[in-house]
Amino acid sequence: MSGFRATVVIDDPAGCPVASASECADEPIDSVTRSRTASDGTVVEEFSVTAGTSVATESDTELTPVQSNDREEVYRFERESAADCACERVERSGTPISSVRAQDGALLLTFRTLELETIATIVDDLREYFDGVVVEELSQDHEGSTADPVVVDRDRLTERQREIVETAHEMGYFAYPKGANATDVAEELGVARSTFTEHLAAAQTKLLDAILEK
Repeated sequence: MSGFRATVVIDDPAGCPVASASECADEPIDSVTRSRTASDGTVVEEFSVTAGTSVATESDTELTPVQSNDREEVYRFERESAADCACERVERSGTPISSVRAQDGALLLTFRTLELETIATIVDDLREYFDGVVVEELSQDHEGSTADPVVVDRDRLTERQREIVETAHEMGYFAYPKGANATDVAEELGVARSTFTEHLAAAQTKLLDAILEK
């Protein structure tokens, strides 16, 4: 049996406390854990940052320090379950999230599925709620020597879309940690950040459609 592993980036995750905290951190927030209280549906989350890192959030959510040592500081917060939470949008599809990270105010969610169509459905759903949703990484695990190669015609993309994808790749936008964020790439291209993310989303949709064709 084979499956797919995808990492989706949400540039504007609607006041997510972890994403907000990452805007003032000097490095990505990698360690995020989440749990749900069965009685009232309250979601409890924790994340760690390097010791000495200044952490704040633009939302009304209170960050409570729960651990501190020479290497790291751990913060905890509680929030109500909400439809506008990116993590919950993914999980409501029946797909568990294996990794939650944040960097420069963006949220990076990694999950695994058996069907490529599930990834496309999740991305479409996220784009209805959030701006700047792109697939940063997509890979497939094969069992034994089984393979399912797909040839994608690059002419599906407009010249502008190819330029945007190539520039983003060259600047390390798809790398982790990122070599450049959406604002950096947009400035290099001489376009607004929203224009960059719209073109990138359109290009990725065309590529996913090509991969999913039977």
